[in-house]
Parts: sequence; structure tokens; C-alpha cells
Amino acid sequence: MAENPNPTRMELIKSRERIKLARKGHKLLKQKRDVLIMEFFKILSRAQDLRDELNTQMAEAYKAMAVAQAHHGVAEVEAIAMSVEGDPSVSINVKNVMGLKIPSIKAEVSEKPLMERGYSIIGSSAKIDESAAAFSSALVMIVRLAETENAIRKLIREIEKTKRRVNALEYVMLPRLESQALSISFRLQEMERDSFVMLKTIKRKLDRAAEEKEYAAAMKKRKSAA
Repeated sequence: MAENPNPTRMELIKSRERIKLARKGHKLLKQKRDVLIMEFFKILSRAQDLRDELNTQMAEAYKAMAVAQAHHGVAEVEAIAMSVEGDPSVSINVKNVMGLKIPSIKAEVSEKPLMERGYSIIGSSAKIDESAAAFSSALVMIVRLAETENAIRKLIREIEKTKRRVNALEYVMLPRLESQALSISFRLQEMERDSFVMLKTIKRKLDRAAEEKEYAAAMKKRKSAA
């Protein structure tokens, strides 16, 4: 964008089109910012609830593990834990929020029968099963919490970026464009006034010249008649 644009009608039209486009972009960015902020607070509330649930679940899981350790001994519980087979199935999808891609992570930890958990039911007990089930539930919550906190970080960055763009348009770009259009408009008005004055001056001179010529012709005719 030129700092000193040519004061022409075409340049004025272009400046007004830029202002119109900038205002439209400003409106869309404000809408995007508002939607992102609403989504941020919604996910933030969910994250707080998940943290509370996870804290409760972890307390229950550690309590169940403490009972299992007291019944079987720490070494036996660790050996059983090392023999567990299989990793949780994690699926990742993408959620689009006003152009921002937020990963949606889901962990599938099914309640497997005793024979499919990887450790022998001989030598173990219901206390081991309760501890395993409690930590499986905690794992699902951890993944859900990771998803929400990752979404919160992405939303914060996008909100800040959108706010900077909104402010740049509102306080820098739009005032500059409006000032430019106003300057071109004033200069065009000045040029029109100058042109009008110049045309009036030329017309006045032409009228005076015509009058002088007419007067000279009349005087010549009078002399000829005398």
C-alpha cells in the first residue's frame, strides 16, 4: 500500500474497496475470536471436572494397589504388573473449530476377562483385579485430560493470534486506510476547486477579450461612418 497514493478517482475507489474488505475481515476475525473464547471456556470447565475426577480415581487406584501390596507383597504386585500384556488402543481424530484443528484423542481400555489380562489368576486375587481395573479407568481419564489440555493450549495460541490480527486491523490498518481515502478525497476537492477557479479565470479573460474586440469593432465602425 503506497504511503502517498496518486490523488485520482480510481485510487479513491481502490482505497474505499480496501476499507470495505478490511472491515469485513475485521468482523469475521472478531466472530472467530468470540467463538474460540467460548470454546476455550467450555473446554476449560471440562478440564477442571476431569482433573477432579482423575484425582479421585487416582486416589482410589493407589488405595486399591496399597491393599493388593499388603495382601500379596510389593514384589509380587510388581511382577504381576510387568506381566500385563497389550497397550491401550488410542484413536486420534481432528475437530475443526473456526479453522483451528484440535486433536480428539480417545483411549479404548476395555475391561478384559481375567484370562486375557496377561497375568495368571493363580497366585493373584480380586484385589489385583480391582487395582488393575482402577488404573485402567485412570488411564482413560488421563488421555481425556491430555486431549482437553492440548486443546486449551492450541486455543490460547489461536486466540492470541486472532486478537493481534483484530487489533492490527482496528487500530492500525483501518485508520491508515481511512486516513488515506480522506486525504485523496481532500486533494481531489482541492484540485476541483483549483480547476473551477482556473476555468472561471479563463472564462473571465475570454469574456473580457470578446468585449474588447466587440468594443474595438464598434469604434472602428463609428469612425468609418464619420
